[in-house]
Amino acid sequence: QVQLVESGGGLVQTGGSLRLSCAASGRTFSSYAMGWFRQAPGKEREFVTHINWSGSSTYVADSVKGRFTISRDNTKNMVYLQMNSLKPEDTAVYYCAAGSRPSVYSSLYAYWGQGTQVTVSS
Repeated sequence: QVQLVESGGGLVQTGGSLRLSCAASGRTFSSYAMGWFRQAPGKEREFVTHINWSGSSTYVADSVKGRFTISRDNTKNMVYLQMNSLKPEDTAVYYCAAGSRPSVYSSLYAYWGQGTQVTVSS
């Protein structure tokens, strides 16, 4: 089992940056692919980015390509989401998730954090 706790959300102005962190518990963290998803009010949960178990492969949604970067540190059981050039449409609750393989589909992730709110003001 893996338990996930996100942090780092907050209020930022358009064009600003935030770095989200996801702390994972469990000795098998390094065997999991990790993903970030987001959900805005009244909208479905949306894929943002994922990373494979070693960190050698990542994939980013078109909506955030060139602005968001995922990374992980398996020695610290941490996953990060660096968000630059933030826009009001990035406002959402951001969730990290762990799964057996990288995927854009939320249903393929077995473990989820509680989420952290990101609000981008215009």
